[in-house]
Amino acid sequence: MVFKSKIKWVALLVLTLSLGSMVAHLSMTKFSSMNLIQYSAKDALSHDFPNIVSPVIRNKRLWGTVRSLESLQPYANPRNSYPVPNENTNGFIFAKIFGGFEKIRSSICDLVTISRLLNATLVIPEIQESTRSKQISYKFKSFSYLYDEEQFIASLKNDVNIVKSLPEHLKAARRSYEFPIFKPKNSASPNFYIKEILPNLKKAKVVGLIITEGGCLQSILPPSMSEFQRLRCRVAFHALQFRSEIQTLGRQMVERLRAWGQPFLSYHPGLVRDTLAYHGCAELFQDVHTELIQYRRAQMIRQGIVSDELNVDSHLQRENGSCPLMPEEVGLLLRAMGYPSKTIIYLAGSQTFGGQRLLIPLRAMFANLVDRTSLCSKTELSDLVGPETPLPSDIFQLPRPKSESEIKEEWSRAGPRPRPLPPPPERRIYPHEKEGWYGWITETDKEPNPSPRDLRMQAHRLLWDALDYIISVEADAFFPGFNNDGSGWPDFSGLVMGQRLYERASSRTYRPDRKTIAALFDITRGNMYHPKHDWTLSVKEHLNKSLSEEGLIRQLLLSKPNSFLSHPLPECSCRISSLELTKQTEGKDGRVLYGDEHECPIWMQSAEAVGVRNDDVESAEDDNDVVEQQERNGPDFTTSLTSTIDHDEEWDPND
Repeated sequence: MVFKSKIKWVALLVLTLSLGSMVAHLSMTKFSSMNLIQYSAKDALSHDFPNIVSPVIRNKRLWGTVRSLESLQPYANPRNSYPVPNENTNGFIFAKIFGGFEKIRSSICDLVTISRLLNATLVIPEIQESTRSKQISYKFKSFSYLYDEEQFIASLKNDVNIVKSLPEHLKAARRSYEFPIFKPKNSASPNFYIKEILPNLKKAKVVGLIITEGGCLQSILPPSMSEFQRLRCRVAFHALQFRSEIQTLGRQMVERLRAWGQPFLSYHPGLVRDTLAYHGCAELFQDVHTELIQYRRAQMIRQGIVSDELNVDSHLQRENGSCPLMPEEVGLLLRAMGYPSKTIIYLAGSQTFGGQRLLIPLRAMFANLVDRTSLCSKTELSDLVGPETPLPSDIFQLPRPKSESEIKEEWSRAGPRPRPLPPPPERRIYPHEKEGWYGWITETDKEPNPSPRDLRMQAHRLLWDALDYIISVEADAFFPGFNNDGSGWPDFSGLVMGQRLYERASSRTYRPDRKTIAALFDITRGNMYHPKHDWTLSVKEHLNKSLSEEGLIRQLLLSKPNSFLSHPLPECSCRISSLELTKQTEGKDGRVLYGDEHECPIWMQSAEAVGVRNDDVESAEDDNDVVEQQERNGPDFTTSLTSTIDHDEEWDPND
């Protein structure tokens, strides 16, 4: 009895202590004022880069200009006899442009060039991604949703006659399709327009063009048409200015990136579903993304866009350089190059196929990875879009309940007994359980038509790409994840690299050879995060060459036949005569693609030559440092990849 009474007292004591502990915890919870801390890219930047009083010292090996390209200067002005267009033209050209940001920008440049070639009046083209049917704001029309119409017309007044719309007496005929309409390819030659379209233009006075391939004129034109190439440059780099709201917000974003006193690098992954499907890169992804790429590739095969088989070896495509560099690989390349983990990297691109999951390794290596959502508030982005009509919410609707007769009919068709148990009732599927726009692939074999919300988002992506374009052109360094893919379509990175080459050829623009990079990664695949020192030097050597003339020449041989705007040389540049000239590089057809630039005017040489001479000594010292570093390479030698200000102890590529 005594033993049992002791057990009771112990149990009572334990119960009392438990009750007291519960009361204490509830009291602490009730009276505490602790809040959850949400991650913010701006807060992270503030932590890494506090207010800097002294001037920032840049590491020239990571952020310096390319000395061998400093002699190239932008010069797209007419150089021969170039008459102003007559008011009496052969007729009007109106066009409908299909596609995203890259195709729109490239197509407009071709349209202006064709209008000059045919002595036609160009009607402001309709951008189909931003028409009123896409549920955009009522404040904008198709073209003005993205670009400044007035600036576009005024800037090209000495090149082409441009009007906002057809005359009233021709609008009705256009609506009834009484005028000839053509669908030219992006490889159409000038002879096609002179022989096929010009007679129809003179006869009907109006001709319509439907552009779907990101262009309507071949990239390389005969030497006698160099003025038309310079016209392309004037359109792309001067006349096509974004509307004022986009430019203002883009400049603010650049100022916010530079406010921390540090240079920043822009990176565009180039992970787009169409290009991935075109090259057969499905196996590089996982789960539903592989199915989505294969579905799109099957569509391309049926449409005649792809002539290869449906199932291809994606890893072999990657080794050939036909697949993009994954974000993890780009992060490793930048770390091997010497960029510290605190480097500010701006992630460009309105949409990254594969989602945020693919960016996790890159964010782990570079904590200061930001995008437009990190630099802009929701109010700023919504103001850029403008007032829009609210769309009906996508509310889940339960399936119609089956009647008693339908249940009996199903039971009679069920087959012989014994029958399996009926399936459980359908569970409601909540919106957050649908994995974005690709949830359809788990339910049906046919891709549904875009909803009104999807169409509006496609229009919004034009604005996001415009902001990313501004920042990528202004960035201290640019790294493309996927450019010059060989599909013949213009790509975002190619347009950025072309404008950076035009405006400032010596800017730090990487042009990696994906085939070479794939071979380097295959060497150290089992030890990617701790590569050997020789591997790190090989990566640095390749990326440094990609910045220089060697990388530029390799790029132009591949890219210019597909997109002139990605390599606007030599037509749209001039060279300072006081500097040493490089030897000329010819293409397959014998045309000079590099080294044949005209001599810059005197007023340009006097300003540029002085600044270049002042940097010669410092640039030579930097080059000597790199040579000494490679000569001192040995088994017991370790060297810092960056200067003291950029030193990073978290990841040492010499391990």
